[in-house]
Amino acid sequence: MEGDGPMKVTMVIPSYWARAREVGWKEGDAIYDHPTPLDSEGTLLRVVQSIKKLEDKDFQLVILAVATAEDIENQVEKKIANIIESSNPGVEVLLFGHHHLNQIHKLLISEGKKEYNDLLQLRGYANIRNLCLFIPHVLGSEAAVLIDDDEVFEDPEFMSKAKEFVGRSIGGINVNAVAGYYLQPDGDYHVKKPFRPWMEYWDQCDRMNEAFDKIIGTEPRLKETPFVFGGNMVIHRNLFTVVPFDPDVPRGEDIDFLINAKMFGFSFFLDNQLSIKHLPPPKTHPIWMQLRADIYRFIYERAKIERQKEIKGMTRVYPEEFDPLPGCFLKSDLEEKIEKSCKLLSEDYLAEGDKEGSEEALRNIFIAKTDAVPKYDPFQRLCKLQKRWRELILFTSHEKIRSRITDIIPFCKEAQ
Repeated sequence: MEGDGPMKVTMVIPSYWARAREVGWKEGDAIYDHPTPLDSEGTLLRVVQSIKKLEDKDFQLVILAVATAEDIENQVEKKIANIIESSNPGVEVLLFGHHHLNQIHKLLISEGKKEYNDLLQLRGYANIRNLCLFIPHVLGSEAAVLIDDDEVFEDPEFMSKAKEFVGRSIGGINVNAVAGYYLQPDGDYHVKKPFRPWMEYWDQCDRMNEAFDKIIGTEPRLKETPFVFGGNMVIHRNLFTVVPFDPDVPRGEDIDFLINAKMFGFSFFLDNQLSIKHLPPPKTHPIWMQLRADIYRFIYERAKIERQKEIKGMTRVYPEEFDPLPGCFLKSDLEEKIEKSCKLLSEDYLAEGDKEGSEEALRNIFIAKTDAVPKYDPFQRLCKLQKRWRELILFTSHEKIRSRITDIIPFCKEAQ
């Protein structure tokens, strides 16, 4: 472990908010799985209050206020400030929203570093995750704990487990990233979805459970993992100051980060005792749309893996290393999987009399061969992104700059 004293840890929880229910989604608004409408309470208070259960409260909590549209940013920040005000979790809570990000952008411009502003954005899953790394960095933390607002802490020892291995060397291997896992509402880690014929080819659910049984369901407690959950991960500064999330991946940015980390020589370990209860609101997007997002993501990631070059200090990775999941979607039969499953899904929609759904499902096959194929080299772009991330981290490590940034992040509430 670095240093002599206790490890400084920052927990970051992004909270996504949308326009009021009666207004709904407008053209140009950011798309997330289930942002909370401004006129409802959402799940943020629930997770913050569940922190009271934790025995180890020696950490800072940062809530990221994410608005789906520019014109509601102030309302979202006010809403979250009120939730924090009423929460009383027993830890120091900081709020970070669009308003604070704008001030950091202005600071970088005044320092002649405008070119780094695009690395710090509160829009899109991967960009938001990068802020979950950047903020712990400027706060001088050794580890970042990434949690989502649709979860609750049930294990009083969660934080002591989260800190137990990260930053240590175990069996000669440095543990710089620890993945926890989700417990479903029924307390089990398996994903349960009713089987539909199209899932025979798009076997995400089965492969997921196979991967969970193999990694979560067996000993030893800590083992290398091909998958990771964005809402339950612990990342040491040795890793978060070197490798960023890739904003070019539309979703599944957590597993994509694991792939990036591996390319730069870092392994993720899953701790089969580090669990959190996951209570997500139902997804509102149709199946064809969820499938389309996956198609974009897997075709992009497969291209990133295929385009690797031998580069000093980097490790070449292969799809098989990520079996059973996401490995099964990163191989040469991906197009065949897409075609077979989308045809069956299209038939499902037709049988239900949903002509539009049927057409959109078939359109996924066309998209997989056209728009989803990156028009640039994703590996080369990742290498450039990583280099710029390193420069940003280095620049913001200077005490003068770092202290000016930390002054921007408002201090909401002291530990009670």
